[in-house]
Amino acid sequence: MKIDLHIHTTCSDGNLHVDEVLQEAKKRNIDLMSITDHDSIDCQKRAMSLARKYGINYITGIELNITFQYPPEPGKSVSLDFLGYQFDIGNRELKSKLKLIRERRETRAREILEKLNIEFDKENIARFNQADIKKIQDSVDGSFGRPHIARYLVEKGIVSSLQEAFDRYLVRLDVPKFPLSLAEASMLIRNAGGILVLAHPSDRHGTSLDSITSDLEAQTKIIEEYMME
Repeated sequence: MKIDLHIHTTCSDGNLHVDEVLQEAKKRNIDLMSITDHDSIDCQKRAMSLARKYGINYITGIELNITFQYPPEPGKSVSLDFLGYQFDIGNRELKSKLKLIRERRETRAREILEKLNIEFDKENIARFNQADIKKIQDSVDGSFGRPHIARYLVEKGIVSSLQEAFDRYLVRLDVPKFPLSLAEASMLIRNAGGILVLAHPSDRHGTSLDSITSDLEAQTKIIEEYMME
């Protein structure tokens, strides 16, 4: 049985449209799948319809970014990604919160672009004007994120790769995301009938608890503690 439960589309930071993702899943004989776009369920209805058409078992999905202090004040801010599965995409509470997160993503992106322009001034690089910003916005089907800016930096020839875009600019010039707590995320998904799962627990180069402990049992205890706050 072939299963893929962590897929992104152009509704967040993926490279393929939802139609293309489902076509590829059919070609690869995927039996069970879930699209888990960042902070977005915009593609879920279409994905469910296409999965039925192609005879693929499908469960609803999303990836949420969580930030909390560990240990409690004063402490270190930890960023984690959690995957929500099998929830009701029509749940009003969830849709309302995602609308707020999306608005914050758009504001955050504009703030990053402003910081980029200040950096460009220092490096004698032409500023991004309104036409540039519109081109970046037009490339966004769903949630606006740093990967969209990174792709445009490559397109403009300012950097040679997405990795260079992040290493040279987007990590250093980052702006805080919507402050979603683990307890709130857990409540949102559970109240919508779903379950919440830690996305990548041992990724030392990404959003994980590896910087605190590499022991999976200890990580589980930390998650249990903060999930019930």
